[in-house]
Amino acid sequence: MCISYIYYIYIYILEKYIIFWVIRLQGRRIQKVGPSTLTVSLPSSWTKEAGLRKGDLVFYVPQSDGSLKLRARESDEREKKVKEFVVNSDLCDREGLLERIIVGNYLLGHDIISIVSSKRISNSHSEEIRRISRKLIGLGIIEETPIRIILQCSIETSKFPIDMVVRRLYAIASTIHKEAIQALCEMKMELAEEAIRREEDADMMYWLASRLLYSAQNSRDIAEKIDLNRHNILNLRMLVGFLERMADWGEKIGKNVILIEKKGIGIGEPIIEGVYQLSEKAYTICVNAMESVFTGDIKIANIAIENYKKKIEQEEEKLVQDLPLHLPDSEVASNLRHILWGIRRIAELGAEIAELSLNQALDRSTKLCKGLDNSNILNK
Repeated sequence: MCISYIYYIYIYILEKYIIFWVIRLQGRRIQKVGPSTLTVSLPSSWTKEAGLRKGDLVFYVPQSDGSLKLRARESDEREKKVKEFVVNSDLCDREGLLERIIVGNYLLGHDIISIVSSKRISNSHSEEIRRISRKLIGLGIIEETPIRIILQCSIETSKFPIDMVVRRLYAIASTIHKEAIQALCEMKMELAEEAIRREEDADMMYWLASRLLYSAQNSRDIAEKIDLNRHNILNLRMLVGFLERMADWGEKIGKNVILIEKKGIGIGEPIIEGVYQLSEKAYTICVNAMESVFTGDIKIANIAIENYKKKIEQEEEKLVQDLPLHLPDSEVASNLRHILWGIRRIAELGAEIAELSLNQALDRSTKLCKGLDNSNILNK
């Protein structure tokens, strides 16, 4: 009897202990202060993460689902204070290093970047700073002395529509691809050169998109203003990376077209037609992939993936095998192989975009795939 009684007391204490820690870790009890005021405490881990201190003002914002959102206004204001990041140019003793450091600071959302030297900023570094600042949207030189150059970004990140940047990046990448192939078909070197110049525009859009996404990832406030969550940010970062690489492959195609035209050797109509048809199929795959991104259409995404698997790979390999039969010049044949490989890679990137879009679409319920409660499944 005594042992049984002690056992029940032990179980009772254990249950109370468990409830205590569940409440402490996952919930907060409402307390009454005064005749009509109810209060609830804030988790210390959250207050530290939000940068809240005693005396800070917070705001409750009612949500449509009946919940309340707690906004730490004063901590938000502290985040908005501009911080200066200083780069020591004396330590940038390798070609391209200073440029990449500036780009990295820009991508991370840093608004003021100071490049300093203990003696004098070299002419090569000054040129590097000017060259890259012209390629980064919103970034400009606001102060310059022999030992210090200050760059400032004027972009208001929270007001920039990320969808517009993504659409613009895709438009540039697809134009580079189309113009480069058109230059090959019409043997127009100036068209290929124009396609190559557009690649810098693609880089500008890619860097801008990356800056927006990094800023949204680091600030809940910015993410909410441009309607992004952590899942969207991850997918968009992958998407803009695919589009930037698509533009790079289009540039490579254009460079090989110029090399072919400089040789002055005519290419037979069958080869030109084969390259053109392969390019059109790759272009269509990318169009379908991007349409699925913006519409969430799973079937269109699947079409793009299947077209790549069933058409592009086999046709590209056959065209490469046939090149020696039609082209005696080995250099021109090599350039055409690079062009065909570039078309295949663009199509492959389109298929990867379609897979990304398909997986993202499955994150929400559709007629093709919808989630059911476990209770519904068990009752059947």
